[in-house]
Amino acid sequence: MSQNRWPENEPDAPLDPLASLFSDWTDPEMEEEEFRSDFFQGLEGRRKKAAFVLMAIWGLVITLHSVSWGAILVLLLTVLLFLQALRLILAKPDPVPPRLTENNLSQARSVSLLVAAKNEESVIRNLVDQLCHLDYPAEKYDVWIIDDHSTDKTPQILDELVNQYAHLQVIHRPAGAGGGKSGALNEVLPLCRGDIIGVFDADAQIPADLLRQVVPYFDQEKVGAVQVRKAIANSDDNFWTRGQTTEMALDIYFQQQRIVTGGMGELRGNGQFVSRQALASCGGWNEQTITDDLDLTIRLHLDDWKIAVLVNPPVQEEGVTTAIALWHQRNRWAEGGYQRYLDYWRWIMGQPMGWPKKLDLFSFMLMQYLLPTAAIPDFLMALTRHHLPLLTPLTYVVISLSGWGMYQGLNRLELQSSQSRPSLISRLGQTIFGTLYMLHWLVIMPCVTARMAIRPKRLKWVKTVHAGNQDESLALKGSES
Repeated sequence: MSQNRWPENEPDAPLDPLASLFSDWTDPEMEEEEFRSDFFQGLEGRRKKAAFVLMAIWGLVITLHSVSWGAILVLLLTVLLFLQALRLILAKPDPVPPRLTENNLSQARSVSLLVAAKNEESVIRNLVDQLCHLDYPAEKYDVWIIDDHSTDKTPQILDELVNQYAHLQVIHRPAGAGGGKSGALNEVLPLCRGDIIGVFDADAQIPADLLRQVVPYFDQEKVGAVQVRKAIANSDDNFWTRGQTTEMALDIYFQQQRIVTGGMGELRGNGQFVSRQALASCGGWNEQTITDDLDLTIRLHLDDWKIAVLVNPPVQEEGVTTAIALWHQRNRWAEGGYQRYLDYWRWIMGQPMGWPKKLDLFSFMLMQYLLPTAAIPDFLMALTRHHLPLLTPLTYVVISLSGWGMYQGLNRLELQSSQSRPSLISRLGQTIFGTLYMLHWLVIMPCVTARMAIRPKRLKWVKTVHAGNQDESLALKGSES
């Protein structure tokens, strides 16, 4: 998957986080104009904002260790997070809308399927074959492959395939075309005709009846997007791919629970579907972010759309097979997820998205981003003062919730795929294994937070190399310019 390009930050700009923070409250009379300009195109000053957040986290933790009421405040926050966790685990998932049948297929919405591909010669032919043989009326969907200046055999393969399939369209982008994946998708959006836009990565493996399952979700009120569950195709390869399998089970469990409690469903890139109306209202894909899916997620919710999830059938993709590849990929995901809070915090605070979504957003931001970063000053202060870390109760709640979600996620998927109930010992073993695997996030999150606050952004292009049916292992390669 190609990674977006963004302007390089000014390395010599003075670091003034307070000025950056308060400057965002200026020009209230131009609120609507800003909402349609910088809001939908990304905001500057991420480094300053990240530095301010990092200093605020360290300062708050040190203060909590220094005052007598610090432990009481942490316990109060723990109780609130525990109540939110109870809301999540006690909720029942929404019912699945009935799939399209032959009787109502003629009235189904049209769909355009988009793939931005760069150097994908090992997988692109298989993907196109699957996309062009979906169990959906041929006149109701079209397929667009955007070749983003590939230097391998991808362009030649696509030029051969375009002569085989009537509803396949191929766009070749020249060298220097900006925006990366987002730019490629934005370029083809005016050309495609579907009411619903589906986006896949080049390594996707797509079930033939997927569109029959996805399209009915868009008949529900205010549903602007649907994310299909992702599964790891090479899950048995090694420790890392097995860990990613448990991670996907955990993710889809929380997606379901968050949505049913009025929280925020999230897009995951591969296997995402967005209505053309919702996409237009959000200004298309943001070309100034490194994770277009997470950025679009926050803008859809701020524009009062809902995101649903489809659990079955899943879209399968290749999991990375080495620790180095996983490190780079997860760093990019973490940075992109963090960027959206820095970009859109003003609208998150001010937009009337409703308290369930805001509660959900802040609780997961606390668990995923703030708490791992706060663990470092908390540990250092605990060593200095010779007592347990102050944030231990919060950490217990987060780890327990993660373990419960992984167990239930694995259990739920197993029950849906077979008639026999999985054994308790087997599922507990998978959960413990998955929990150990997930500990890598505790290292990645603070590293990403610190890097964004300290190091100027450099122009960099990174993509995951897909092996397809070949024996070569997946790797993560990057180049700087």
